[in-house]
Amino acid sequence: MKTLILNGFHHEMGERINAALESQLRSRGWDFESVLLCDQKIGNCAGDFFCWVRKPGMCNTDDDNRILAAKIVQSDLVIYLTPVTFGGYSSDLKRMVDHQIQNISPMFTTVNGEIHHQKRYAQYPHVLTIGWMQEPNEQAGTIFRHLVHRNSINMYSKTTVCGLVTGQPSDSDLTSQAASWLDAIASASSSPVPDLPTQSVSSAEASPIRRAVLLVGSPRTRKSTSASLGTYLFEQLKSRGIETEVIQVYTSINSPAKTQAMLDAVNNADLTVLAFPLYVDSLPAPVIEALEKIAAHRNSHPSKFAAIANCGFPEALHNDTALAICAEFARQNGFDWLGALALGGGEGLVHGAPLNEMDGRAIPIKKSLELAAESLAMGLPISRSAQDLLARPIIPNWMYKLFGGFGWKQAAKQYGVKDIAARPYENVKQEVE
Repeated sequence: MKTLILNGFHHEMGERINAALESQLRSRGWDFESVLLCDQKIGNCAGDFFCWVRKPGMCNTDDDNRILAAKIVQSDLVIYLTPVTFGGYSSDLKRMVDHQIQNISPMFTTVNGEIHHQKRYAQYPHVLTIGWMQEPNEQAGTIFRHLVHRNSINMYSKTTVCGLVTGQPSDSDLTSQAASWLDAIASASSSPVPDLPTQSVSSAEASPIRRAVLLVGSPRTRKSTSASLGTYLFEQLKSRGIETEVIQVYTSINSPAKTQAMLDAVNNADLTVLAFPLYVDSLPAPVIEALEKIAAHRNSHPSKFAAIANCGFPEALHNDTALAICAEFARQNGFDWLGALALGGGEGLVHGAPLNEMDGRAIPIKKSLELAAESLAMGLPISRSAQDLLARPIIPNWMYKLFGGFGWKQAAKQYGVKDIAARPYENVKQEVE
């Protein structure tokens, strides 16, 4: 079985797990290659969808992500290694996972009653995902397992196995665990699917917000749907006398000075709101990196945290796992979690337009954000009525599939592309240096 190991660690535990897996793979006679992702040149997904409409099946950025995307398609088994990061993947692993949208089609289909993207290739590999936690954390572990399951749906994994390692097990224990994981893959025994844990909002005493900061986590920055939603919410907060600040994560994270300014702003705020687009069932890699940095520099200032997620699928429920990660981040880092808002079909409806410039279709979106602002301004959790209003489906699924597919074909025609179902990585040999 041809195996590719993608190691998203910066910790010696990653080396130990990798070594245990390699030993077991070798004993079974399976071919394998291990890749330490932090040593590769992999840029962030730009969110431009050029891998669907300009160069179908291939990222527009020519770096190691293309090589690894090809290797994934050509493998029988892909193994992800990562520290469990707020219930999700590390930013290093997520950066490569984000690029895997090039390996699926922009066209839509229905899977288990939900809208998902169609396959690009006839076959996809088995996936084994191993997460490590320094201390036992049932909540984070369950979110992690659920994320692995959601990824398996969108990436059409034949068999999906999820393993968790806690603390510093002995080498013999790691070897035993590695053997059991690979046995499950060999017998096509996918791991059980856990329910996503309920994310309880804070029961702390409410206190009026004086200063709020908005983190916009989209590569399209000010022209993004995330910015449109977050900006409208913050206009409502500002009208209530709250001091507000807007920070673009993508333009801050690679600048030490801007990163420090972001960290200071979050540490000094009474409320932080994160607005982001859904990337492969979770947060975009740069947003995870920002949360990693915030966690490392968190001070003791009492503060609250909320989130707004939007996705390209018509059902808002696709955002649930990502928002559970946000809630777990808040819980682990001493924020009072005030809940979240989720929008489905945001790209097709809002597409970065200011909400005040939109037609009547924006009325329920604005009403939801206004209701949320009422609660947040007083330091209270976002109301269920605000959540339900934003999550309400905009158009029927059958119509979304029909017009969505037509839209992708029209976008491809602008670049002279006739075949958006191209399979550029079939039988292509690539080497990672």
